[in-house]
Amino acid sequence: MESIQRLTHRFFSVPFLPKKCFLKPISRTRPTFIPRKPEFRPSFIVVPSRNQSSGSAARAGWFLGLGEKKNMLPDIVKAGDPVLHEPAQDVRPEEIMSDRIQKIVDDMIKVMRKAPGVGLAAPQIGIPLRIIVLEDTQEYIGYAPKEETKEQDRRPFDLLVVINPKLKKKGHRSALFFEGCLSVDGFRAVVERHLEVEVTGLDRYGQQFKVDASGWQARIFQHECDHLEGTVYVDRMVPRTFRTVENLDLPLATGCPKLGVQ
Repeated sequence: MESIQRLTHRFFSVPFLPKKCFLKPISRTRPTFIPRKPEFRPSFIVVPSRNQSSGSAARAGWFLGLGEKKNMLPDIVKAGDPVLHEPAQDVRPEEIMSDRIQKIVDDMIKVMRKAPGVGLAAPQIGIPLRIIVLEDTQEYIGYAPKEETKEQDRRPFDLLVVINPKLKKKGHRSALFFEGCLSVDGFRAVVERHLEVEVTGLDRYGQQFKVDASGWQARIFQHECDHLEGTVYVDRMVPRTFRTVENLDLPLATGCPKLGVQ
C-alpha cells in the first residue's frame, strides 16, 4: 500500500538529467543541484480578459509574433488563468500546415520536454486551441522503481501530436493514482481514470489519427484532453487527497479509497 502511494506522484514530470548530478525541480525558482537520484514529478489565440495581466499580454504578443517573445518559448500557464478553465477551440483543418500552427506544435514539444513532462495541452501555454502533445520514454520510466511502473501499466511510447482529439472511454475498469500537473506545480491528488480509451483526431500533418491506449498512456490522454475542456485534474480529484509533493509519503486520510486498479 505504501509503495503504491509513492509510485503515483510521478505522473506528468520527469527529472532533469545532468551528467554528474541531477536537478531537483522547484516551482518558479532556480533548480538546486543535488548529488542523488531525484524523485519523479507526476505529467497540455490568447483570449484577453477585462483585467488582462502583463503575463497574458506577453503571451498574446508571442502568439501574434510581436515583440521579443517571438523568439522565446512561452511560459507554462498556472491554475487561475481563465485559459485553463474554458473550452478550447477546434483548429481548422486547412490551417494545420500553416506556419502559425506548426510553430505552436514545435513550441509545445519543446516546452513539454524542457519542463520536463510527458504531456502538454495548448491552453497550458496560453493558447485555447485543441492541440495536445505527449511522450513517454524508456529513459524516463527507468527512473521509477519497476514495481511501481508495473502497477501503473506504464510503457514507453513515441512522441504523439493530436489536433482536435476526441476521446472515447472503453470498458468499465478504472484506476486510482496520484496525479500532478505542470500548471499546478508542487501539488498532487488522487484521480480516478479509465484504464482504456480510444483517441481519434488529426496529426500535425492533417492526417487522420487513431490510437487505442491503456494504462498510464490512457491516463495521460485523459488528463490532456481534460485541459481542452477547461478541466484541471483538481476538478476531478478524490476529496481529501490533495497534498504537497513533500507529503506524498504520508498515509491517506481515513475513508479515502485504496489506490490501484479497481
